[in-house]
Amino acid sequence: MKHPVDVHVGKRIRHRRWMIGMTQQQLAEKVGIKFQQIQKYETGMNRVSASRLWDIAEAVDVPVAFFFEGMDASASAEQQPTDAKVPSDILADKEALELVRSYYAIPENQRRRLFELARVLSDVA
Repeated sequence: MKHPVDVHVGKRIRHRRWMIGMTQQQLAEKVGIKFQQIQKYETGMNRVSASRLWDIAEAVDVPVAFFFEGMDASASAEQQPTDAKVPSDILADKEALELVRSYYAIPENQRRRLFELARVLSDVA
């Protein structure tokens, strides 16, 4: 049975890896393990040891604490009903993550205009 903390840490590993455009294979090579092990970590099937989490944090350039951010929020979100339109873990969705990555690739002045357009469109919907 998967422990909720292991699942959360795995999601945060996947989230960070996607945000920097790194494949499971690339992360595995940086850490010195097989990509299948990264898959198991990301799904929460295998627990990440402290030393391995340290190595992963260095490989993706975040502090170890990054992987635990949102633990309290995710626990309370599981207990409360969620909006049917928005998944509880929005950045676990590849399309949403790709959208965020593309959004930040846009120059800032254009990005602000796009943000305002999206806000207006969502208010109308």
